[in-house]
Amino acid sequence: MEAKEINITYETLFEILKREKDTADLQKLDLSFFDDFVEYLNEKKKLLEKEDSLFSYDEKKKVEKQIDNARRIIKDIYERREKKIMGIALIKSRTKSDVMDKSAFLEHEKRLFNEIVKTLDNFRKSIIHNATLGKRPSEAIENKGIRADESAAKDAKQESATKLVRFLHIVPKFVGKELEEYGPFEEEDIANLPSEIADILIGKGRVEEIKSQ
Repeated sequence: MEAKEINITYETLFEILKREKDTADLQKLDLSFFDDFVEYLNEKKKLLEKEDSLFSYDEKKKVEKQIDNARRIIKDIYERREKKIMGIALIKSRTKSDVMDKSAFLEHEKRLFNEIVKTLDNFRKSIIHNATLGKRPSEAIENKGIRADESAAKDAKQESATKLVRFLHIVPKFVGKELEEYGPFEEEDIANLPSEIADILIGKGRVEEIKSQ
């Protein structure tokens, strides 16, 4: 069986990190970059598992060092790109501009960007809208949204199943189907609610959905 070609080397990783450090823009990477890194790392691990008398102690230590360094480099590359994406998302949320180059985004980075923009937009609407109405933004976020101490995994699962709504009438405190508490809400309050609950309140004319632009 023909061996699969590995497109990543220790030298190319180091060069990619250097370029990511030296420019404020995201550099374009192969769409399979992280998959290629996994292949590279696994190949290095296989070398360490071989029982080969020709594979000296010094060579083994060299490979171990490369593995450790490669792990640090990939983490640094990811975090530098992550920071740049957060900056682009902040500009998008503030300006609502669609004129920005996202061609260098990898697939997971596109999802990250969209989630950051959505979160920034929701908080911006909740805080600014309530503040301009003379309401304390902290109350709207801390007491009337989904609990801030829920796990990240649960938040991610529920994110796509929530709706941002504006209350048209006073709604007293109520509990969801899993006994989670919501409210009480006053007229003009804004909150992010599970779609099922939001749809019920919309049907009763208690709230209206605030749709992202």
